Amino acid sequence: MIAFGCAITDSDKYEAIAGPAIKRSAEADSKILAHQGTGSLFVNYNLLLDMASELDDLEALVIVHQDTELADPDLCEKIRKNFADPDIGVIGAAGAVGVRSIAWWEGAVTWASFTHRYPEHGGGELGALSWVDETTPSWAQTGEVDSVDGFLMILSPWVVRNLRFDESLGRFHGYDLDFCLQVREAGKKVVTENIKAVHHHTLELVGFVDLWIEAHIKITEKWEGRMPNIGEGPSDWKERARRAEAEAAAARTQAYAATLQYQALVSEYNLMKDSRSWKLTSALRAPGNLLKRRRERKAVEKADAAAAAARKADAAPSNS
Repeated sequence: MIAFGCAITDSDKYEAIAGPAIKRSAEADSKILAHQGTGSLFVNYNLLLDMASELDDLEALVIVHQDTELADPDLCEKIRKNFADPDIGVIGAAGAVGVRSIAWWEGAVTWASFTHRYPEHGGGELGALSWVDETTPSWAQTGEVDSVDGFLMILSPWVVRNLRFDESLGRFHGYDLDFCLQVREAGKKVVTENIKAVHHHTLELVGFVDLWIEAHIKITEKWEGRMPNIGEGPSDWKERARRAEAEAAAARTQAYAATLQYQALVSEYNLMKDSRSWKLTSALRAPGNLLKRRRERKAVEKADAAAAAARKADAAPSNS
């Protein structure tokens, strides 16, 4: 029997997205373990594992975020095919090798068969690496990875009964990497499979950046030296963390300053162009208009570049 689990913090979102998709994917004897979550995701996921571990005939536990839509008609068949290998502990729809931190996507992503649907700008969709079979690059392949994306994690019965999410690490961020590292340290494999799913998520990939940084440091501190690649890089991890934090703060400050300058420029221009003297002297200013437009364009470009740098700095740490 294949069980499905979800920790719910927004019942409307679950009823609109994850719930109906779970019911479509479930078999007649499947158990659906959905509960209203409180506290950290680590705690809520452990409650799901505790419930699933009591199922004697458990073949797998499929854990999804409340904004994850399972969209693979052959899901259960693919799960059984993988878990025919007793060494496999976790299956995911997206994963990478060479992972050094909770930003697992900064490793070499080898498979990602989901699409990211977002509500901003009237709604849109960004298909991941392997979402469309016909356009999947030849080098992309399913198989063993260092970590999978936690929006969809499928656990073997052995993993459900023997491992737990580390509740000391935080509230949300990094749970997927830490759990995959536990699985690998226990001698089991973490693999990707061509499982189609839709992640309904805003374009803000990382919320609560301070908590993200805290989890980044804790997980690196826990696993550095215990598992390959984790925390590797120039100098020690504390120095890198401090430098990254400083660079992000500097980029944000520059972006804010440039934005203020741009807003001031626009405000001043709007006041001037509506004045009587501005209209009376418009002909005299004609030769300088071209130069002024160039200066304005450069100011806009500077503001846009600074804002992009800030977004990159915030996303460097940084579709549940």
